[in-house]
Formats: sequence, C-alpha cells, structure tokens
Amino acid sequence: MNSKFNAEINAEINAVIVHGSNASNKGNWFSWLKQELEELSVKVFLPQFPIGENQLLFSWLESFEKQAEKERFELNKNTIFVAHSLGPSFVLSLLESINFQIKACFFVAGFTGKLGIPEFDSIHGTFTEKKFDWSKIKKNCKKFICIGSVDDPYVSIEKAGELALILGAEMIELNNQGHFMFFEFPFLLKKIKEQL
Repeated sequence: MNSKFNAEINAEINAVIVHGSNASNKGNWFSWLKQELEELSVKVFLPQFPIGENQLLFSWLESFEKQAEKERFELNKNTIFVAHSLGPSFVLSLLESINFQIKACFFVAGFTGKLGIPEFDSIHGTFTEKKFDWSKIKKNCKKFICIGSVDDPYVSIEKAGELALILGAEMIELNNQGHFMFFEFPFLLKKIKEQL
C-alpha cells in the first residue's frame, strides 16, 4: 500500500469518509458531507465497504485499495479522514500502513476494544481488538478530533473518550445526538472547515 500513497504527489486537500458497521456509504450524513466538501473544492472519496460476513479488516483494506485505485484517489499530506462508529478503527489501521503525516482525522462515535454489546463485539473483533501501533498512528496524523454523544446507545461517551485520550485528541462531547444517524451534520462540517 505504501507505494500507492505518497505524501509528495497529489498534495491537494482531499477527504475520505468512512461508514460504520454493516452500513452504507449513502446512509446518514455521508452523502450530504461529500457534497458540502466538494462545494469547497475538496476532492472526496466515499468508498462502500463489504458488510455481513465479509465485514473483516483485511477485506476492508483490500476494498479501500481497489476503490482508491479505480477512482485515482491517493492519500497525501493534506488528506482528512472522517469516520463513523467502526470506521475510526479501520482508519487507525490505515494510519499504521503509511509512512507520512496526514492533515487530520475526525472520529465520530469512534472506539477500540469491546463495546460490551455481544451482537456487535462478535463482528468487530478484527478491527477493534488488534494490537495498534499507537506511536506510529499518532506520528502519521497531525490532528485528531473525536466527537461523541452522551446518549449514544452503542458507543458510550466513555468509550469515545478512551480513544481520544489514547490519541491525545481534542474530545467534543455533544448532547442528544444518539449514534449520529441523521442526514445532515452542520457541526461536523464547521469543525472540518477549521482544518482546511
């Protein structure tokens, strides 16, 4: 993967939006955010990852590389990741696989380890229960912003906060946002604009 993603070529500001567990890249606020960022001249890559029994870390990594190649998308020093739910754990593995620093990561309801919900823990293991190279991950991203909701029924604010603490991230706690499953997310867009 390292040979395909180079910090020095294609250094335009771009963004990758990563959906969560058994989800669609057309769900929630993902398509809305893509359109909003494209209006700001940001190139946006919004891949669809395998779900169901194919929802495994290695299949997501393979899918990411194939779709990125097809769309001629390259990570670079001005890349911004925006990831929801299971998505942040996937992004952490991507950050382990590159050898340069990207611009920023926005993790919405992100977590690692077990959630304590058996139906989810049984399908998240390859993503969240691996040994992460935290030193390399932190070296490879200039700024981490974690966003959680105090009433999230799946990813507790404590779990979101744990990830923020490990990353040395800015932690934003919101009220009454649930698992952030709505169609527009102006607050997130505002925070992203601050990093452009």
